Amino acid sequence: RFSCRRLGGGLVQTGGSLKLSCTVSGFGFDEYAIGWFRHTPGKEREGVSCISAVDARTYSANSVEGRFTISTEAAKNTVYLQMNNLRPEDTAVYYCAASEHCFIGDYRDDRVGDYYRVHYWGKGTQVTVSS
Repeated sequence: RFSCRRLGGGLVQTGGSLKLSCTVSGFGFDEYAIGWFRHTPGKEREGVSCISAVDARTYSANSVEGRFTISTEAAKNTVYLQMNNLRPEDTAVYYCAASEHCFIGDYRDDRVGDYYRVHYWGKGTQVTVSS
């Protein structure tokens, strides 16, 4: 069961930073890949960052690489998304998720296979980046 919260506020100017957190219970980070997705109306959900349960390797979408960093704090059962140098294009509802394996890119339930299946979705939080 996920519980997600926004750190640093949900509204930021271009170039600013935000940090999101997601606290999970019921399983450890070695059981599922933990990732962050985002969604805006009219677009597919996009996997932007993920950390593997197998070897803790991290993955990022090209659109956020170098700006977003995913990390975990096992003692608190929490995963973070540090977002730096934010752009208006980053405006979206962000979700944490536990999946079978890391998935990056557009996510559709009717297109992805079981290998990438998301098992749990956290509560979405709005991130707005102003011009």
